[in-house]
Amino acid sequence: MSKPVQRMQDTLYHDLILPDESIEIRAKAREFSDRVVAPRAYEIGTTDERRESFAWDVFRALAAEDFFKIPYPENCGGLNLKYPCCATVVTVEELAYASNSIAAVYDVHCILAGHALEYGSDYIKENYLKPMTTAEKIGCFATTEPLASSDLGPNSVQTKAVIRDDKLIINGQKRFITNSCIADFVTALVNVDGRLTMVVIDLEREGCRVGEPDCKMGNKGQLTSDIYFTDVEVPMTNIIGEIGKGLHVALGTLTYGRVGIAATGVGMAQAAFDESIAYMKERSAFGKKIGQFQYWQFRMAERAIEIENARNLYLKAALRMDQGIEFPEPEAAGAKFYATQLAGDMARDAVQIFGGYGFMRELAHDKSHYKVEQIFRDFKIAEIYEGTNEIQKMILSRTIFGRGMET
Repeated sequence: MSKPVQRMQDTLYHDLILPDESIEIRAKAREFSDRVVAPRAYEIGTTDERRESFAWDVFRALAAEDFFKIPYPENCGGLNLKYPCCATVVTVEELAYASNSIAAVYDVHCILAGHALEYGSDYIKENYLKPMTTAEKIGCFATTEPLASSDLGPNSVQTKAVIRDDKLIINGQKRFITNSCIADFVTALVNVDGRLTMVVIDLEREGCRVGEPDCKMGNKGQLTSDIYFTDVEVPMTNIIGEIGKGLHVALGTLTYGRVGIAATGVGMAQAAFDESIAYMKERSAFGKKIGQFQYWQFRMAERAIEIENARNLYLKAALRMDQGIEFPEPEAAGAKFYATQLAGDMARDAVQIFGGYGFMRELAHDKSHYKVEQIFRDFKIAEIYEGTNEIQKMILSRTIFGRGMET
């Protein structure tokens, strides 16, 4: 049954990478995750998606304890940290340890919507980014469409905008948009006569409609919905950057997001690892503890090193971003691919270790439940969103061979 287990990270991982500032943020995020998120994690992870099921209590607590201020400078309402990316992604890891749904909600609000706004004007930062840091406003980020996801070229993006006087008139549809059904605005990639452009759209504008939440395999606390635009009028002041520069904004934002998703992979892998170790120390088979079987001893030794490597890789990517590197390759792509694949490998091992109990969402006999089942359902989306793992391998191959060797 779900109960606190020993965090093996404290025994196995020696942090020689993070600055002290980020280590302090990690400790704060861990305490918050244990106190606020963990007690709600099972309910969040098993309740079917509805607007009214959104974890407002956790979201508001994140705001009240200044977690939404971590990524940003003081002039945007932030904490003005020296290493904001490092602090943000370790927060994401600690949240994912308890609930990948909550980690995803935080990632989209702070990294995707928030970082996209950082490319914007002072007007955008004042009217959209600053209110996000206190949850006065909630943002979401939209590039994906029914027929466009990994491919974000101008021939694929079908959400169209035309310039009329001093406004953009937008028509189209976005899909799988996290937080949209509870958001105040969306940062959306639109096509202006073949020029991809990122724009802020208030979701209360006439012609905007947000659909009902999708029903998903996992990450049930991360609500996703379609957004529909019908002749929506948006002032030119809401353009982020310049017309035609939207793909740069989107890719810069998604690169940051990939570091965050890598951190969620590590958080889930660490949680599944810790749950497994605790169980193997207690559960017996054939007259000895499962942890006494050499097969599992060797397997968990391998997983411990893989978690170490994944954590180091995403932290290197974060440090490079904090040094001003907008596209830190190969670390960002490598971290996203490696850490999320590891989360799946470790989740499969964990369910196997728990056997039938690992397959149960809830055991009817005594209403018991085990965290590894939720991790197994939640990990899969991490291999898909913010750039599939196949895309990450394409990025790595391009880094290795150069663009001239592309097929």
